[in-house]
Amino acid sequence: MATEQQATGIGSAEAVLRAALGSMPYGFSIWGEDRRLVLWNQHYEQMYRYPPGALQVGLSLFEICELTVAVGNHPGFTPERLHAIYQQRLDEASDPLSPLQAQKAIRGQVIKTSHVRSPGIGWIITHEDVTQEVEGQWMADLREKALADQNMRFDAALAHMPHGLTMYDGEWRLVICNQRYREMYDMPPELTRVGTPFQKIINYRRSIGATPVDGELDYVDQVLEATRAEGTRIQTYRMPNGKVISVHQSPMPNGGFVAMHQDITRDIERMEALEASRNLLANQNMRFEAAVNNMSQGLCMFDSEERLVICNAPYAAIYTLPPELVAPGTTLTEILEYRFEHGSVPKLGREAYVSSRRKLVTDRSAAKEDVEMEDGRIIAIQHHPMADGGWVATHEDITEQRQIEARVRHLARHDALTDLPNRVLLREEMEKLEARIQRQECVAVFCLDLDHFKSVNDTLGHGVGDKVLVEVAERLRKASRETDIVARLGGDEFAILVQALDGPRGASALAERIVRSVALPIEVDGHQIQIGTSIGIAVAPVDGKDAETLLKHADMALYRAKGEGRGNYHFFEPGMDEAMQHRRLLEQGLKVALERGQFRLVYQPLVSLADNRVCCLEALLRWDHPERGLISPMEFIPVAEETGAIAAIGDWVLHEACRAATAWPEHVRIAVNLSPVQFKKPGLVASVTEALAAAGLPAHRLELEITETLLLAETETTLATLHRLRDLGVRISMDDFGTGYSSLSYLRAFPFDKIKIDRSFMNELTPQQDSVAIIKAVIGLGQSLGMATTAEGIETEEQLAVVREQGCSEVQGFLFSPPLPASGVDALLGTLRPDRKIRRREFAEQT
Repeated sequence: MATEQQATGIGSAEAVLRAALGSMPYGFSIWGEDRRLVLWNQHYEQMYRYPPGALQVGLSLFEICELTVAVGNHPGFTPERLHAIYQQRLDEASDPLSPLQAQKAIRGQVIKTSHVRSPGIGWIITHEDVTQEVEGQWMADLREKALADQNMRFDAALAHMPHGLTMYDGEWRLVICNQRYREMYDMPPELTRVGTPFQKIINYRRSIGATPVDGELDYVDQVLEATRAEGTRIQTYRMPNGKVISVHQSPMPNGGFVAMHQDITRDIERMEALEASRNLLANQNMRFEAAVNNMSQGLCMFDSEERLVICNAPYAAIYTLPPELVAPGTTLTEILEYRFEHGSVPKLGREAYVSSRRKLVTDRSAAKEDVEMEDGRIIAIQHHPMADGGWVATHEDITEQRQIEARVRHLARHDALTDLPNRVLLREEMEKLEARIQRQECVAVFCLDLDHFKSVNDTLGHGVGDKVLVEVAERLRKASRETDIVARLGGDEFAILVQALDGPRGASALAERIVRSVALPIEVDGHQIQIGTSIGIAVAPVDGKDAETLLKHADMALYRAKGEGRGNYHFFEPGMDEAMQHRRLLEQGLKVALERGQFRLVYQPLVSLADNRVCCLEALLRWDHPERGLISPMEFIPVAEETGAIAAIGDWVLHEACRAATAWPEHVRIAVNLSPVQFKKPGLVASVTEALAAAGLPAHRLELEITETLLLAETETTLATLHRLRDLGVRISMDDFGTGYSSLSYLRAFPFDKIKIDRSFMNELTPQQDSVAIIKAVIGLGQSLGMATTAEGIETEEQLAVVREQGCSEVQGFLFSPPLPASGVDALLGTLRPDRKIRRREFAEQT
């Protein structure tokens, strides 16, 4: 259902037509093809002195003749004689281009009639009192000018209507359409000519995908139904092209119809909300006024004498005009004076504003401008001149819109959370400094990220993490100088553009100040949070002379700072670029290494000291690069973990190791190292189960080794996964035991099957060293907890003797064997005898 604004329909069109007809200085009547009265104006009724209410739509020509004779307009005439004369005149008026004119005397007046034949409508007759024409031709000229002026205003009103208007005759052929209708449906000129069939227009609209769909009836059927209904029918159509059109259709007595088309796409919610108010309209004559007053823009129309013709309520509200100043006839000067006296003063001043208004009127040009007011508002004004010297203007308060646009522009260059400049604004500011850098001025770029920030998000939630970022941003502002630009690049990454720097020493001082500031405890929601920051620094012009290079070099320095222990800063060094290139090559190579078969496994035996035989083999990953040769795991494993490639690689290692172990004796287990990254990916238990099933390997022959890093941020999910793996029958071993800070607490959190003593305790191990006490304690702890112990890095007979004496379960090291390929393992296991003691010499002979 339409709003007052949208509900103009045929009622608003009829109101406009009747207003125009009522302002004509002559009588006007329209007769249908069946020679019955269709439309007339008040002048016509008064000119022939018809009693009020005597004229009705549909009266026949003969009935009008009877009424005319009855009121005494033609003394001595009978209705039949008068009817014959009128019939003859209508018959003679057959040429639309040559109106039939006649004169007749009625009660001392000379009435001049003009009969125009309009195909599809009937006859249009004007009745003009030309009594004074006999007395002076100049009076006729004056009337002719008045008539032309009225027609011009009528045409201007139609041209500036905000809605599309169409009228069809009884044969559904186009009679009238305005420019807004043509634009709304993008109609070509040949389809908007008078006489174009309605079906042809609808076919065109269908062809461009602009056919409305509403209910089960076809659009043509809906129009037909509307022509049969009484009064105005309002329908809303949702178009396939996304537009929503409100169409107001009203039937005409001759079987035709008038339709008003309004694009309400942007206002559909308000249109639906106000649908229920349609029945509250008092009458059709008030609809146009209601629609105008509910426009979002203020509307005003002035004539050529700068007098108000019409304005709507929004216009009055924008300038707080009282009722007496919105009445027709009020001068523009009176309105402007009131506005200026009550605070609606443009910033450019009264005289300049009035002068600009006058110039628009004089130049008769269209204009669109935004006027800033002294009270802070912004009024958008669109000025459209009319042919008669007047103009139509819309006024809209766009203050909020401009504020929103300013906020959007701000957000495009600032971080929404911290309100710091973002990467876009930082680059713009850096590019502005490039000219100064070319002049050898010293500028520095800091790249920062927060240490241990991820654990804040993981343990306390992103809400707390966001508050930490806001606090860090404020600390960075305070630690920096006013001339420096602090930016947030995303996540926990920040950057600072340091200008007017006196050299690297100044950069160091600022970096130290920032590290100290960020390291201070942060209180958030009752939590005391301790984080830190690492900083990479590039100083121009030494480290680069453009924004791209400086940011890249600062990021490289940050990577080095993080690698050296975090909580510090590092300046860019030329060799870093080469290191980053090397890392990028590793990242690129890892993406294809698995699918190209560049990985292989080698196996290092673990020897049981109880029976002196191989009890397990640890699978170790190797990467044979086709160009760079063998790449160390210490080099590529960290990169694989950071990039996430370790998940797929680890899955391959599981399958390959389990497959290889099926060829070994049943008492020999296979040990596989798991990365902490693999635990973060869902489906680890399923991957292990699948690998065992695919190889046909019993679960108790698989031993999974994890490091303390996995348990550093102990979570219920991690422990649950470990227990599920144990439930499968898989053995769990803690690798590198003793190198962390919480090893003993980890043993309480999960019952491991084995602990492996880190090789660092074996270096230069002798019975007199303190390391023996540590090894003894660890082995004793394992025995008391029912866990096996493995000593790694056994390379000498002395080391072997020490760990054997302390009761160690297993040993592993080069004393017995280096890592072997699968073929070497098969040869080794095939020649060993369970009752023989194993020494490195025997391994060498066997392999």
